[in-house]
Amino acid sequence: MKRAPKRILVVDDSDLIRRTIRRTVATPEDTIETASNGVDALKAVVHFDAELVTMDISMPLMDGLTCLEGLLKIRPNARILVISALKDKPTAVEAVKRGAHGFLLKPFSTEALNFEISELLLN
Repeated sequence: MKRAPKRILVVDDSDLIRRTIRRTVATPEDTIETASNGVDALKAVVHFDAELVTMDISMPLMDGLTCLEGLLKIRPNARILVISALKDKPTAVEAVKRGAHGFLLKPFSTEALNFEISELLLN
């Protein structure tokens, strides 16, 4: 079943990760924006009504957990998938406490990323 076009914001300080996520999740009908840090992500969502946000935790200028809270104040209906290399359970729990809808560890497979994205877009 083909899904409706989505507005997706990809936030990660790694250009390679941003490109990988974009290439993996985007269909030609989707609108994708990217940001390399939390400050730029908050600026982007003021004008871009993202339905889905993928968010790294460890970034310069503003970490993902702080950005997550600010983003949800601006776009409370956005679904947020945290994608992080931090493999400690307290970080995942804190992300969910602050409003994340899912958590995926780096490195991730394209199958795992697509599954998480599909789950968030369906719910």
